[in-house]
Amino acid sequence: MNSENERIEYKREYVDDIAKEVIAFANTDGGKIYVGVNDDGTPAPLADTDDTYTRITNCVRDAVAPDVTMFTKYTLNDGVIKVNVSEGSSKPYYLKSKGLKPSGVYIRQGASSVQASPEQIRQMIKLSDRDSYEEMRSLEQKLTFKSAAETFKKHNIPFSEDKYKALGIVNINDDLFTNLGLIVSDQCSHTIKAAVFADEDNTSFIDHREFGGSVFSQIESAFEYIMLNNKTRSVFSGIDRIDISDYPEAAIREALLNAAVHRDYGFSGSIIVNINSKCIDIISIGGLVPGLAEEDIMNGISQPRNRNLAEMFHRLKYIESYGTGIRKILSLYSDSAVKPSISITQNSFRITLPNRNCGKKAETNLPMQYKAVIEFLNEHGSMTVEEFQELLDIKQTRAFNLYKKMESEGYIKVKGRGAEKTITLK
Repeated sequence: MNSENERIEYKREYVDDIAKEVIAFANTDGGKIYVGVNDDGTPAPLADTDDTYTRITNCVRDAVAPDVTMFTKYTLNDGVIKVNVSEGSSKPYYLKSKGLKPSGVYIRQGASSVQASPEQIRQMIKLSDRDSYEEMRSLEQKLTFKSAAETFKKHNIPFSEDKYKALGIVNINDDLFTNLGLIVSDQCSHTIKAAVFADEDNTSFIDHREFGGSVFSQIESAFEYIMLNNKTRSVFSGIDRIDISDYPEAAIREALLNAAVHRDYGFSGSIIVNINSKCIDIISIGGLVPGLAEEDIMNGISQPRNRNLAEMFHRLKYIESYGTGIRKILSLYSDSAVKPSISITQNSFRITLPNRNCGKKAETNLPMQYKAVIEFLNEHGSMTVEEFQELLDIKQTRAFNLYKKMESEGYIKVKGRGAEKTITLK
């Protein structure tokens, strides 16, 4: 016989770790195990072939998951049992007693069966499942769902173990938790990072937080944090005082949900929320699903990257239907001089919500002329010096002195020279 190599393994007699060798061959390129042969390849016929055969087949059936029996064939000849193991189609195979982790997953390297690395396990899952990330089997199998259960209960939707397969939390073939299960579990490894900055270039921190746990608790905590930084300011229309928040509450909610539903959870990076006095940027990992363009998104076309997660959010009434989130955000800014913007790269998606009150003053005792100018700029975004003069019905010299005074007090900005001067809110 040949010596042991990457495709051949010898066993003098039956041992329980024969399952390890079967797993290693099934996870690699297949191979043959000879029971009743010494390590040097010389025969050592078994005393009781039938008993050993029964023990081997029982071990392969009971100790290995997923079911590998269809890839194992047995031949008995002259006191030697040959176990022919083909490469499996449901990798990674693993010891049931150890689970889907390096201590339970083996591959063949040379003449030895060795533990697979986490990265090798991930690659096997990816190639074997051939599905979206959320449907693949999770490497982490010790999961709890306290936050998810509370969320479902709050929305009067049943959430129990018998619902896990229907929700996509558990794989229908082997009862293992999927990556969707990991995402909604309390052990979710992905996070949302939020920060408040003192400058518009987002270089000087005022405060920052990181929210972990189930995706449900992450969204709730991140939303509450953003709302703490969503100030309300006052403007005037005639004698009426109107309170306007910096950002529409519903726009913040939709932008966060969009980031959570459509992000690529195959990457470990966090969703990023940057807040400054001018805008909020919400950035998620993963560009558009192949086949879609930015114009499609703006037109309301949606192809969810994480279909089961999107369906879960839909059932919880977090989202009304696919494709409406961006349009809803834009509609919330329909009366604003500044509009939300979207920036998409191959691996990222950023939506920017502008501060509707950027430059507005919240004082309640403004002179009537100040109020008239601010109201006009809130509606139109900018004005010429001539429009300034006409609005207030004042002469050129008085207009000059007044807009210079408003500029020095921080209410407006004046750009340009002469007749080209433009006035905007500061």
